[in-house]
Amino acid sequence: MTTTIRPIWTTTPSRPDHPDAVLLLREFMSEMVVRYHRRPALPGEVDAALAEMPSDDLTAPTGLLLLAHHGPDLAGCAGLRWQSGWAELTRVFVRPERRGAGGGAVLLAAVEERARAAGADRIRLDTRDDLVEARALYARHGYAEIPAYSQGPYADHWFEKRLP
Repeated sequence: MTTTIRPIWTTTPSRPDHPDAVLLLREFMSEMVVRYHRRPALPGEVDAALAEMPSDDLTAPTGLLLLAHHGPDLAGCAGLRWQSGWAELTRVFVRPERRGAGGGAVLLAAVEERARAAGADRIRLDTRDDLVEARALYARHGYAEIPAYSQGPYADHWFEKRLP
């Protein structure tokens, strides 16, 4: 009899300037640029996007960044920005080679636990039309579409989940 041991998912907080976080945030933004423009990123485009939408506030006291590992492998990230009584979800990303293995669900559960512990009663997020997989992930995990709570060139859908 053969026993298959599957790697487990773990999440840990990280500063956005940690080398692993920098790597994942760059991969996240590269995918966002490519999907938005529907073409390969041009030189400097990812750097410009990272500068336009920085992640340096995803650390105490303004936010939180979690890195996910699948076994020993760096596999994804998710961030929270603290608001008054609630948290905004951002930078949810799982590396393509780890997608379909439950990483998105693990990241959502981890940020929800952290938000609850910090006193947030709900999590909100905005996302784009082209990120259909992300929208499906949020819906599967109890996030409901709500009216716009923010404005921005990349916000087409808004979601919220109440935290018990």
